[in-house]
Amino acid sequence: MSDTALLADLAAGLSRRVVPGQVLVVGLTGSVAVGKSTLGAALVKELAIHHRVGSLSTDGFILPNARLADLGLSLRKGYPESYDADRMLAAISQARGEPTVFPGYCHMTYDVDPARDRLVDQPDILLLEGLGFSPPQGEAAAGALDLLIYLDAEEADLEAWFLTRFLGFWRDAEHDPTSFYAQFRSMTEPEAVTFARGVWAGINLPNLREHIVQVRDRADIVLRKAADHRLSLVRQRPA
Repeated sequence: MSDTALLADLAAGLSRRVVPGQVLVVGLTGSVAVGKSTLGAALVKELAIHHRVGSLSTDGFILPNARLADLGLSLRKGYPESYDADRMLAAISQARGEPTVFPGYCHMTYDVDPARDRLVDQPDILLLEGLGFSPPQGEAAAGALDLLIYLDAEEADLEAWFLTRFLGFWRDAEHDPTSFYAQFRSMTEPEAVTFARGVWAGINLPNLREHIVQVRDRADIVLRKAADHRLSLVRQRPA
């Protein structure tokens, strides 16, 4: 099945779950760099043909960098304990019945950004893409969803995609001193690659193995992304 057909089928399945007057809350999660944002955008494009769709990242629920530093969690960013799980759960619950402000995040500054806060006004479908659903802290938020989608991939492919993304931010920071990645511009490109590999092996890969992948078993839909970015359906529980 082509990606286009798979996305159309996935969107159709979500559409069948929509109840007029209610907000269908869908989570989309998976490893760092697996392509959650890209998949989310493609899915929203399909859904928006027939529905009002709100799409947000869970990154805004990460604790601010200063708070993470105070708690000694700077190197645990993205781990379950780095999220404001109570705030995420409250926002999901509130969004079902009234307009709700969801916190924003900036990847270039690598921190929460109030200027990017978004108001969600009771769409038909609310898609929450990102991390924060992993146990133990994220279990309540995951349980508050109507549907959970997990995007899976091989670890080697995930590392390659993470390196590509890191280098993209690193190159963009050459002309942006406000970027979080500007601090790494003194590195040569091979040094930046080595550093990024260390971040992957020391932070993101352990988080994937110890926490994120645990969500896969409870997900309602599991998709697989191949090295060439093609998608396939692994599992879909009946509605």
